[in-house]
Parts: sequence; structure tokens; C-alpha cells
Amino acid sequence: MKIIFQDEHIIVCIKPESIISQSESARRETMISLLKSETKGEIFPVHRLDKQTAGLMVFAKTKAAAAFLSAEITSGNFKKEYLSLVHGKPQEESAVLKDLLFKDSTKNKSYVVKRERKGVKKASLEYELINTISIENKEFSIVKVLLHTGRTHQIRVQFASRGLPLVGDRKYGAQDSFDSLGLWSYSLTFHHPETKEEISFKSEPQNVIKDYIVK
Repeated sequence: MKIIFQDEHIIVCIKPESIISQSESARRETMISLLKSETKGEIFPVHRLDKQTAGLMVFAKTKAAAAFLSAEITSGNFKKEYLSLVHGKPQEESAVLKDLLFKDSTKNKSYVVKRERKGVKKASLEYELINTISIENKEFSIVKVLLHTGRTHQIRVQFASRGLPLVGDRKYGAQDSFDSLGLWSYSLTFHHPETKEEISFKSEPQNVIKDYIVK
């Protein structure tokens, strides 16, 4: 866990793989418990990353800052971009993907479904193809993703449903030898809860993607 910015209101850090964002159990190590031990102060969650997903996160240090950032997310002013390493190559260089997702809480897995019903939520993202590479004579692509909504496993399931599972994502059909998930929280843009100025943070991938991205 690395802190890259903090002041009296927010703290921006890099979440490692295999650490959960938050938990109801006091016995589990989480980003919140790590940050509390580092800062010796209160930490309030604003958004989440999957356990296997690494990269940028922002947490609030006051209840007021948490409420402001939560409102930023609700209003669409909180911009989250990711880099993904996927099997295959998307049909289009860039596109908006829209689906209906159903989360099965018993399996902790989301599914693309065809009609709206109880528990089904709309999901939307846009992507841009960065480059296509060959690894052991197989085709892979790095894509930049901008989330419009924040559904459980959204990037993973939307790409997997189109035959483009993320590397290392055996939950959603990847068949490879990668040990880590090909997903990195790359950029966060939002308004500061105190100054109201728009601020941005970026972090180059430090996981499996770093070996394949063209700089």
C-alpha cells in the first residue's frame, strides 16, 4: 500500500492486489485498517475495488468529505479510468458497452442478462483500444476503460461476455497461466471536497499490465 497524496480531507493511495477495500469483520485486513494504522486517524470509504484489482483509490478523512465525494459519484462528476489486459482483440477501436447485469450474491458473480427484473441493473462503460500484442503466439489487447456505472465486476463481466475475458480472471472464463488479474485503476478525477477544484491522479500499472503496455 502506497500513499501518493493526502491532506486534511482526503487520502489517495495505491491498493495492492489481494487486499479488500473494506469489511464488516474487524479481523480482516482491509485498505481502511491499513490506512488507519498509517495515519492514526479516521478513514471513510468512498468507492471500492475488487479484491484482485489493484491501483488508485481515494478515501475521505472526514464525514463531510465522504458525503461530498459520494455525491460526486452519484452525479457523475467522479471519473474513474482503468487499464485492462484482455484475451483477443475488440471488434472496434473504441465503443460504448451497455448491458443489463444481475449479481448472484451467493456466488459473488455477475451475469449479463437480456431483460430487466428484480436485482438487474444497467451497466455502461466506454473503452479505447491502446494496443494489441502477441504473447506465446496468442493475441491480447490492452484497453483503457472509462466507467459510467460502478457495478460489481462490471469491467470483467462486460468484456468476458464478448469473448474478451481479462487475463488471470478464471471466474469469468480466462484460461491462461497469469497469476494476477489484468486490471489496474489508472486514473481518478474529481472535485476536491474543500476547494471544489477539479483534481486528477494517475498511476502507471504495477501489476501484470506493466510488462506489456507501450509507453
